[in-house]
Amino acid sequence: MQKKALSLRAEGQQIAFVPTMGYLHEGHLSLIQKARKSVGPDGVVVVSIFVNPTQFGPNEDFAAYPRDEKRDLGLCREKAANIVFIPSREDMYDDAASIIVKETELSSGMEASTRPTHFEGVTTVVSKLFNIVQPTSAVFGQKDFQQAAIIQRLVKDLNMPVKILVAPTLREKDGLAMSSRNAYLTEKQRAQADVLWRSIKAVKAHLKSRAHSNSRTLTRIVTDLIDKQSEARLDYVSFFDPETLKPAGCITSRHHMALAVFFGKTRLIDNARLR
Repeated sequence: MQKKALSLRAEGQQIAFVPTMGYLHEGHLSLIQKARKSVGPDGVVVVSIFVNPTQFGPNEDFAAYPRDEKRDLGLCREKAANIVFIPSREDMYDDAASIIVKETELSSGMEASTRPTHFEGVTTVVSKLFNIVQPTSAVFGQKDFQQAAIIQRLVKDLNMPVKILVAPTLREKDGLAMSSRNAYLTEKQRAQADVLWRSIKAVKAHLKSRAHSNSRTLTRIVTDLIDKQSEARLDYVSFFDPETLKPAGCITSRHHMALAVFFGKTRLIDNARLR
């Protein structure tokens, strides 16, 4: 892959990269479409499929994470990806490897509160993938808002010559953000899972009727909604500055909101600007 990428770059080709963990859905396909648009019909779109073990905690769903390589390859062909890169764990991690890439400011709070080693795994594997694929641009989804912000900081701080593009979250008809983990949900859990989006809409509606509110009031609105769902358990809800990711106390429509909710063992996330 790296040899091919270096050859393409030597020819002056633009390479747009979409890193995924597979089990592709319409949200992933929208990232591939955005990648194609960014490099035009003559550019090269590379999609990677790698379920990265280092971003899973010891009690998380690495072994059970859904996989369907044949289906994924078919979808990549449909969306005219030029290259699909599917490395093994041994390709990506030598047994003697001792280097990690760690971000120290944006990776506290929210996702890191529940998954303390998650972003070390993300920044390390993304750095490795960028070195292998040699992209001129890379596309990430806004559903993982904190992750996208960290990747943008990674590229800036380490002077990586990669333009980061962030694509909007794609949603099901009831507002649930598309995710590979939605496949885990039982019928009853799926019926209640739209509570993440309903929580976001309830907070937005509350702020429309006033200039500002406080995080305690908004947290109570979210908690009340989620507590009414028999299958749901709130992991966290956060209201923060979208540039610094620092928590805010006095919330206005310029702020951002993120939350994570468990349905059984399945953990779903969502976020949105509150304007």
